[in-house]
Amino acid sequence: MKKAYVFPGQASQFEGMGKDLYENFTSARELFDQANDLLGYRITDVMFHGSAEDLKQTKITQPAVFLHSVIKARVSGILPDATAGHSLGEFSALVAAGSLSFEDGLLLVQQRALAMQKACEMEPGTMAAILGLDDEIVKNICNDITIETVIAANFNCPGQIVISGSVKGVEIACERLKEAGAKRALVLQVGGAFHSPLMEPARTELAKAIAQTHFSAAICPVYQNVNARPATEPEVIRRNLIDQLTAPVLWTQSIQQMIADGFDHFYEVGGSGGVLTGMIKKINREVFAENLN
Repeated sequence: MKKAYVFPGQASQFEGMGKDLYENFTSARELFDQANDLLGYRITDVMFHGSAEDLKQTKITQPAVFLHSVIKARVSGILPDATAGHSLGEFSALVAAGSLSFEDGLLLVQQRALAMQKACEMEPGTMAAILGLDDEIVKNICNDITIETVIAANFNCPGQIVISGSVKGVEIACERLKEAGAKRALVLQVGGAFHSPLMEPARTELAKAIAQTHFSAAICPVYQNVNARPATEPEVIRRNLIDQLTAPVLWTQSIQQMIADGFDHFYEVGGSGGVLTGMIKKINREVFAENLN
């Protein structure tokens, strides 16, 4: 049996997140208190008592989801043989694998959130979920739209892809994808065009922070979003993490590669829970997938 931790990304936040961990585990309480000091404000007040609207702010959402995931992993007691994370969740995966320290991971996530927020303000964009179409059809239709920016950004599971780009580009793509037979083309309530070329200003800014951050060799393979391949070497991890902001999230491909490499038990850690577990079961019904939350 080979076990893997998988970590969710943005949109997995929920009201009261982490409060039970803080109240029941001394080690969790110490990490939350440390996080308040590192961030310079009491993020725990928002996580434990804030509204859903409060938690939607990118500058809050990303560190909150990271903290919940990493601290949940610390108290779970399961030692993974590999890790992977969906988008933001890749930072949690790197901490769980020992490549990033808790402190450095949190500060990078904070910088990532602020950089992405600035990029969204510079050039507005959006994303849309496309259901019921083959991956290649979605990719080809997006690639054929050259007057606007739009790409297939998140390969979540068979029949579920998220596209990302300019507002007009996503609008055009949704129409063409529905004409091609998509069951649904649903524009998402997100702050910008994540994992698209419109995030280039954020990628440039985050690259500087990543270059100044210490990465260790991972104690287990981390399957990274940009190429769906396992990595343990610091420079490989660093390069893939920089590219992640403007590149598609190859989640389906990552899980398929992990299964091909012998991983058959997947544990989703952090966030509201269940989203990644559901995706994994759609990718391969034969493997064991459990939500630890």
